[in-house]
Amino acid sequence: MHPSLAETKQAVFWVDQLDTRTKEPVSLIGSGEADLVIIGGGFTGLWTALLASEANPGRKIFILESETVGYGASSRNGGFCDASITHGIENGMSHWPEEMPTLLRLGRENLNGIAETIRRHNIGCDVEATGEMAVAVEQWQVDQLLESANLARSLGESVEFLDSHAVKEQVHSPTYLAGLWNRDSTLMLDPGKLVKGLQDAVTSLGVTIFENSPVADLEKSGNKILVSTKSGKVSADRVVVATNAFNPVLRKMRRYVIPVYDHVLVSEPLSGSQLESLNWLNRQGVGDSGNQFHYYRLTKENRILWGGYDAHYHFGSRMGPEVESNDQTCGMLAEHFFETFPQLEGLSFTHKWSGPIGTTTRFSCSWGSSHNGQVSWAVGYTGLGVGASRFGAQVALDLVDGIDTERTELEMVRKTPFPFPPEPFRWLGVQITSSMMKRSDRNEGRRGLWLKLLDRFGIGFDS
Repeated sequence: MHPSLAETKQAVFWVDQLDTRTKEPVSLIGSGEADLVIIGGGFTGLWTALLASEANPGRKIFILESETVGYGASSRNGGFCDASITHGIENGMSHWPEEMPTLLRLGRENLNGIAETIRRHNIGCDVEATGEMAVAVEQWQVDQLLESANLARSLGESVEFLDSHAVKEQVHSPTYLAGLWNRDSTLMLDPGKLVKGLQDAVTSLGVTIFENSPVADLEKSGNKILVSTKSGKVSADRVVVATNAFNPVLRKMRRYVIPVYDHVLVSEPLSGSQLESLNWLNRQGVGDSGNQFHYYRLTKENRILWGGYDAHYHFGSRMGPEVESNDQTCGMLAEHFFETFPQLEGLSFTHKWSGPIGTTTRFSCSWGSSHNGQVSWAVGYTGLGVGASRFGAQVALDLVDGIDTERTELEMVRKTPFPFPPEPFRWLGVQITSSMMKRSDRNEGRRGLWLKLLDRFGIGFDS
């Protein structure tokens, strides 16, 4: 075990810091009726409830959550709230080049909508409008950042390319060779507090939340949808499925999204001298530029959250506590941390955890409908769900309410991603792709035949 992990506890930092003195969870027992049932109490479900309530006050809305609100990726992420709804400009251009100006605008509007909601509902989630900086730690990544800067500027985005000296003035690491800073693309926030704030907002608007109420079945019953749990049933006019990486109930959804486990460490608070040694005065989020990448940031208390790099898919889409702890991955993350910031040698990590990222083969959200349009879904944000989940929720609402909008006309919405194959080919394909991505990083970013083949068909694997 790495010495920095000697006293680390297996717990989600954001949840560990919350005041948990709340009412006991209420489960669905017996029968009920609702205008709209939302399955899943994470960001997508909460945004769906909030948007639906504000658009139509008095609409009777239930949220059914299998665990507790925010249990999954919504509370386990790094708190990067990104404007991108396409998993980055390059990914968007590879799939929807003609729509990218529109998708960039919609992404900016979505981020502004999140910030406005946080202000209007007085949600104290430690928002910092710092933007995000991509850093190059290999020479081939410098060239990649230059290409990214040119592409972003051609689409009207304001980005700042930083050479080796300039990037080290922003955050001091001997590993940095260059950086690309988008000052307006990302809000840094506390996702646990955002979950709690959205939960309070929707309940104040009359939404009823049932926790510990996993949905077992959906079926058509006359002109209604009957949603069944182990101990109750709800008859609803409309249903939105917002389960992301978790069991989606609808079998057809399972083809498009898989759970990929990402691991995160959080350090003890930095001392004044440690913080000064980093010169991280602008407090922007940071991510390095390989296929296997780290993402990291400062928290409100000047801890460092450090995650990413070594993502895991478990055979058969297996999930749960038995796959959430990985000492080898955490040790690797700790080693990489001190390679990046050797001046922090001796710092300890207080928290470690992992969580399932819902990923699709195109690395961005997938939507769909069933039951004659009375059921819709939005799943698969592939790591950018803190921001993109609000957009995903709005599209799912448009679809289930049968409203034609600019959003529903997008090819991104109308066309589903390439499905993952069944097991064992699913697991084998992910393992091969992961191996080839690692090889690409070792070979100066050259993609190789397997990755080029996937690129040609617009599919892949990422976290």
